[in-house]
Amino acid sequence: MTIRIALHHKTHYRFDRLIGLAPHEIRLRPAPHCRTPILSYSLHVAPEKHFVNWQQDAYGNYIARLVFPEKAKELMVTVDLVADMTVINPFDFFVEPYAEKFPFEYPPQLAAELAPYLEKEIPGPLLQAWLDRFRNGGYVAGDAIGNSLVAINQKLQAEVRYLVRMEAGV
Repeated sequence: MTIRIALHHKTHYRFDRLIGLAPHEIRLRPAPHCRTPILSYSLHVAPEKHFVNWQQDAYGNYIARLVFPEKAKELMVTVDLVADMTVINPFDFFVEPYAEKFPFEYPPQLAAELAPYLEKEIPGPLLQAWLDRFRNGGYVAGDAIGNSLVAINQKLQAEVRYLVRMEAGV
C-alpha cells in the first residue's frame, strides 16, 4: 500500500536594508535514483530576478545554483513536492559471498575502486567511546551482515536524541 504525501518547505530571510545576495546552492530536490517516486516538484525563489542553473554533483544529487544580479531585502526559497511513500522491504537485497559475515574485506580491485569512500579519519573521543560500547555489546564478530546492520541501527535509534524545537521561525 502506498501513501501519497505532500511536502512544503520554506526558508525565508528578511533584511532591514538592501543587501547583495551571494550565489546560493540549494540541495532540496530528491536524487533521481531515490527509491521514493517523486510525482511532482516545484522550486520557487524570491527575489524574482535571479538565475537558476540545475547541476548534478558526483553522486547524482540535484543542485540548484542561484545567482542574484540585484540587491534585495529578502530571500525566500519554497519547495513543494508530492511523493509516493511505498512500503519497502529493507531486507530485499543480496550479499556477495565475501561480505556475508561482518566484518569483511572487499576484493582487491573493488577495494581500489572504492578507496575514496573507505578513507577513515581518527574518531573523536565521543565517537570512539560509542564505537567501543557498540563493539562490546552491539554485535558479534562473524555475525551475518544483516544482523550486524540491524544491531547498529538499533543502537543508534536507542542513543540518538531528536529535539523538536517549537520556537517560531526555526
